[in-house]
Amino acid sequence: MRPRSFFYLALMVFVATLSSSTLGQQAPAGRQGAPGGRQGGPPPVQLPEGAGREQVQAACARCHGLNLIANSWGYTKDGWQDRIATMVKLSPAELEPISSYLAAHYPIKDAPGAVLLSGPATVTIKEWLAPTLGSRPHDSHAAADGSIWWTGQYASKLGRLDPRTGQIREFDVPANSQPHGLAEDPQGNIWYTGIQKGVIGRLDPTTGQVKEYPLTEPGARGPHTPILDKRTGNIFFTLQSGHVGRINISSGEMVIKKTPSDNTYPYGIRLNSQGVPWYVDFRGPRIASVDPKTLEIKEYPLPNADARPRRLTITSDDVIWYTDFPRGTLGRFDPKTGQVKEWPSPGGKESEPYAITQINNIIWYSESGVRPNTMVRFDPQTEKFQTFAIPSGGGVLRHFEATAQGAIVTANSGVNKIGLVEIGTLSSNRSN
Repeated sequence: MRPRSFFYLALMVFVATLSSSTLGQQAPAGRQGAPGGRQGGPPPVQLPEGAGREQVQAACARCHGLNLIANSWGYTKDGWQDRIATMVKLSPAELEPISSYLAAHYPIKDAPGAVLLSGPATVTIKEWLAPTLGSRPHDSHAAADGSIWWTGQYASKLGRLDPRTGQIREFDVPANSQPHGLAEDPQGNIWYTGIQKGVIGRLDPTTGQVKEYPLTEPGARGPHTPILDKRTGNIFFTLQSGHVGRINISSGEMVIKKTPSDNTYPYGIRLNSQGVPWYVDFRGPRIASVDPKTLEIKEYPLPNADARPRRLTITSDDVIWYTDFPRGTLGRFDPKTGQVKEWPSPGGKESEPYAITQINNIIWYSESGVRPNTMVRFDPQTEKFQTFAIPSGGGVLRHFEATAQGAIVTANSGVNKIGLVEIGTLSSNRSN
């Protein structure tokens, strides 16, 4: 994937370390390496000479390679200041040289622009700034009570927003958990994957107490995305290490199985109408199903060897829809026939489609590689697209869900915001 996709993550870490003496709300310090503890990456670059270079060099290089700044989209001075404001509160004396340097040496580059297409739907997009700056909201969850939950990954926090009142509350989870994905049980407890610490966590929102369940399989790491089956009380989850797991919310019993293929990266996961988990492999051209009782995994290869599906949703006919991130396509896989069909995303092959859901069998997803990010509507019946620009730019939407009222909740990582996408002209229905 292109370096700029990770830029939003890296920038939050870099700005957070600039100064602790004047912070109103300080972003948490980051860690070396990529998300989930993966190490390595391209060698660092040398920042150009200029006023402000020393501040950036000293702060940024402690947490990540400077390549992530050099390969960014770039901004104007005001644009850099807007981004910094979502991550940390700096004094004017600090902000001036930093933003001036970045604007001078990393101005706006040519980048794929959002392709806006008209269509039958209307949307209203509301956004709220997360209280902890630089927390990097990662995944969102539409709760049964109408609230919006999110994982503040870089702050090791979970957040709850009441969109009716705008009231926000954050909950601390154990340090270095790096919460990633969310699920909710029938009692209202919030379960999360602690991707860095290697745990499945459960938060009781009424008390704020957290219980952790460490991974039980040697070699398993990076618990990623969870999904709850309310019928059985099991949470199924993917792991970065090439595993799929299951935990029972009542007993805490955990089972983890390795994927049949090696070097896999199970990523997005959903349940079909029969309670069968399906996931996509972000490291190979395949989709897979999981037997909910035995955890036996069956893999289905995709026809294009370069396919790297990242997230998926499932329509009422149990057809799998997926976003192929590096190829810029929306895909459809029918498990009954094995047929695969793909459509180029409106933003083109570099549009990096990512988060996806469905409402009344209409597909909604986000393009994370265009500027600004977009919400995309696709009607399988007409095979027509409609697109909407995200007001804040988006900052990469990695996972979102539909509410019971037919809206979509989002976590907008790079701009540190939580979003609600209200959709007009469509009937309400809770999606998978």
